[in-house]
Amino acid sequence: MTDAPGIDAVFDLDGLLTEDELDWQRRVRAFTQERIVPVIEDDWERAYFRRELVKELGDLGVLGMHLTGYGCAGAGAVAYGVACLELEAGDSGWRTLVSVQGSLAMSAIHKHGSEEQKQRWLPGMAAGDLLGCFALTEPQGGSDPAAMRTVARRDGDQWVLDGAKRWIGLASLADVAVVWARVDDPSGAYGEGAKAVRGFLVPTSTPGFTATPIEPKRSMRASVQCDIALDGVRLPADAILPGASGLSGPFACLNEARYGIVWGAMGAARSSIEVAIERSATREVFGRPIGANQLTQAKLADMVVEYEKGVLLALHLGRLKERGAITPAQISVGKLNSVREALKIAHEARSILGGDGITGAFPVMRHAANLESVRTYEGTDEIHQLVIGRTLTGLDAF
Repeated sequence: MTDAPGIDAVFDLDGLLTEDELDWQRRVRAFTQERIVPVIEDDWERAYFRRELVKELGDLGVLGMHLTGYGCAGAGAVAYGVACLELEAGDSGWRTLVSVQGSLAMSAIHKHGSEEQKQRWLPGMAAGDLLGCFALTEPQGGSDPAAMRTVARRDGDQWVLDGAKRWIGLASLADVAVVWARVDDPSGAYGEGAKAVRGFLVPTSTPGFTATPIEPKRSMRASVQCDIALDGVRLPADAILPGASGLSGPFACLNEARYGIVWGAMGAARSSIEVAIERSATREVFGRPIGANQLTQAKLADMVVEYEKGVLLALHLGRLKERGAITPAQISVGKLNSVREALKIAHEARSILGGDGITGAFPVMRHAANLESVRTYEGTDEIHQLVIGRTLTGLDAF
């Protein structure tokens, strides 16, 4: 899609961004329009992941762009946000890749890793030469990481990992997996309690590590999500992330990814609005464009209002994040709102497109299907409602 002057006429986002943020937005938008949009409908239909774009995203600088050092761009939170918005305007799968690589796997190493671990992995990941994945969710319930069953035990000078993970993005393509496990350690030497949660860096070539893509999928079809089996995976003693003990370790990374979703979902919403505006001017019913009817204009107006509110909330959260003042509850407000409203916008756009809206000639059904996954991962609506509710009442309802 080209720029939508209708949206620009009522929302001057550019006027709220710095020159550096605008530069990131323009470059990522150009990449998305040139390299993703022309092929995404076919890729999504064929469930094809276009691996060669990973290196191009590295060259663009967006992999781990919010991190500093080790080949990372050191961009601000808002710059990262607008990059996520532009990528998800192309497809949620490509924003997901940037989130998994940068906000989850790279952030885990950057936040919690040793200097040796950072030097070994981060430069190659920033460049797109190496891929990472973040293995937290387990088959029995992704919303309850405290019930984790994957276990790491010491055997001499090695760690041995056993367990299973599910819905792990990029796992079958990754070079390294950040695996979270409960340490079987009655002495408590590796964290508080005998079953402290710790992170481990697992090269995916390690014997006993198996990643199997989940198929078939009706969402995120141009992306890769996997089951992981860990069967006696042996690692050296220094495979553990020294800076993370307990669930606060993975949760710090999840909040990075959730923040990206706050912006990204608005990209899918914008794409849906753009095609709805364009179609409203060209599709004629009863002798005139449907955009000349009051009901259609009301739909478009409501869609743009929710889009503008969502982006302004994302921008507010970005400025808070840049000041170091953002809280998990604020991120939950953003994630809950952005994805919920983006789905409503995609559904409304489909109604304006009529029957043609279910075809691959328009992106709205693809966006809606993808957003169902985005709504579930990194915390369901219900989880974020409980996070917000706990903050409001001081009472834990989990």
